[in-house]
Amino acid sequence: MKSIKRIFSLTSVPNLFWSAPTPLSIKPPLLSVLFLFIGLSIFGFGHAILFGSNFGVSPWMVLAQGLAIQFEIGIGLSIIVVSFGVLLFWIPLKEKPGIGTFINFFVVAAVIEMTLPYIPYQTDIPLKLFQVFLGILIIGIGGSIYLIANLGPGPRDGLMTGISKKTKIPMAYVRNALEISVVIIGWSLGGTAGVGTLIFAIMIGPAIVAYMYLMKTIFEK
Repeated sequence: MKSIKRIFSLTSVPNLFWSAPTPLSIKPPLLSVLFLFIGLSIFGFGHAILFGSNFGVSPWMVLAQGLAIQFEIGIGLSIIVVSFGVLLFWIPLKEKPGIGTFINFFVVAAVIEMTLPYIPYQTDIPLKLFQVFLGILIIGIGGSIYLIANLGPGPRDGLMTGISKKTKIPMAYVRNALEISVVIIGWSLGGTAGVGTLIFAIMIGPAIVAYMYLMKTIFEK
């Protein structure tokens, strides 16, 4: 029980051997860049697995769908609007972007595009559930690796870390609150949420933080 409390008490991303000194490094360490790409690739692969489960998209996709319906715009444009809209919330949080913030868009999208055709598209509920949980666990490890690289979080992850640092509320709880709120707003606007969406909203925060804690325990000097 004490271990679980310690895991969920994290309010900042650990600084480990592949962490860059600052997200705004002009010449970031090669090791940090390497782990950034590894983490983002795993992150994107996890999302492809989640999509292939055919059991509901991620909460932020539900929001993008809702906005696309309300403003009669394409889903691609809506995703971009949501991403840049989230970045605006970074300003009062004093969250710093980095190359990872912008590379995030392209690497994750490219990995999803390349791997999704090879992901099983499930129709049986037990397999749907299995694939949802597998996708979340893979997204969690990928997210923790790239965040620890400290080259700038993606818009949504930066919102989590920024709020947590500002309020001292553990990241797991902040992420859960964000994801559940986004599902409710997106669904109310007309977006489609499934069982997998709700599981993702509840589990993704604890998954990312648990992996961070594990890596901190293993690699911190």
